[in-house]
Amino acid sequence: MSRIAVVGAGLMGSGIAQVAARAGHDVVLRDVGPRELDRGLAGIRASLERFAAKGTISADDVEAALARIRTTTDLEGAAAGVDIVVEAVFEQVEIKHEVFRVLDRAAPEGAVLATNTSAIPITSIAAATERPESVVGTHFFSPVPMMKLCELVRGFKTSAATLAAAREFAESVGKTVVVVNRDVAGFVTTRLISALAMEAVRLVESGVVSAADLDTACRLGFGHAMGPLETIDLTGVDIMLNAARNIYADTQDAKFFPPETLQRMVTAGDLGRKAGRGFYPYGT
Repeated sequence: MSRIAVVGAGLMGSGIAQVAARAGHDVVLRDVGPRELDRGLAGIRASLERFAAKGTISADDVEAALARIRTTTDLEGAAAGVDIVVEAVFEQVEIKHEVFRVLDRAAPEGAVLATNTSAIPITSIAAATERPESVVGTHFFSPVPMMKLCELVRGFKTSAATLAAAREFAESVGKTVVVVNRDVAGFVTTRLISALAMEAVRLVESGVVSAADLDTACRLGFGHAMGPLETIDLTGVDIMLNAARNIYADTQDAKFFPPETLQRMVTAGDLGRKAGRGFYPYGT
């Protein structure tokens, strides 16, 4: 099994750490402070215990997975001696550049430097390093323990060996892989959902249809498991806003420009399920 470092103990990072540990990998989970790490570990334990309560795994499996995860606030230390680093910090290229400059110094030669971005071009992130051939996109989906898909994204200089190692890791944690061969902003899934979601928000914003009826139309008319506005609430309104902004910045295509409603919701703190309110209210 591989030695894995996961940078970021938020929902995505914790989910990646969880599935890696469940698959038998040794994991170091890094974040900026003890509070973030404690919250991340608590989320992992709660998620594993839900699986145990359903009989999917045993109580021993829960403890074994947790025992494979150690935590640290030291980014350089986390990257030392690992086979794969998966970065899962906030979707801002400047923040990712800061992380990857450190990883470039600290990670061993030959280590895979993976980014969990959903919309920022991999080539842009790799530009912060002296080894762009080792940088690859590993776009997991939230909640990671439940969602089966992982998009692997080749940057302009990503090597075949890096892509193969990333694929082996993703498949080892139970994911089905699709490969994105051209490093376009938003890749495949985020590009498609962003175009649909932005148009959905515009239709509701202009009074054409209610949020509930729009989502119903997509579920029943297209066979979607969730409507686009329900999807925004689940993903996080702020996350979707940043993804659309990143794609628009790269393409200048008006269909990706975020509507005013989306921007105002983020300002007001209506971030979706995690905040208790987005396009719909959610109980606490």
